[in-house]
Amino acid sequence: MNYHYPIDPDWSTEEVMQVIQFFNTVESAYEEQVTAKQVLDDYKQFKSVVPAKSEEKSMFKTFEKETDYIPYRVVKKAQELNEQDSFSMT
Repeated sequence: MNYHYPIDPDWSTEEVMQVIQFFNTVESAYEEQVTAKQVLDDYKQFKSVVPAKSEEKSMFKTFEKETDYIPYRVVKKAQELNEQDSFSMT
């Protein structure tokens, strides 16, 4: 599906790609399966672009309104598992 990702126009192309990759992984967690490692690695890259918790919460809320997918739940689930474990949010 095509979504409008919460993107800051001041970010570099690389930063935009890192944020989009994280949100793509969240989508995959709901539509397919992902590994905990993939989620955590992509989240780490996301956090390098969006270090402030308040900005993260705002972006997560915007993404959730757009997609009905909840990034927080995906990250939390990944943190509860071993890195090699695969999971789906469905």
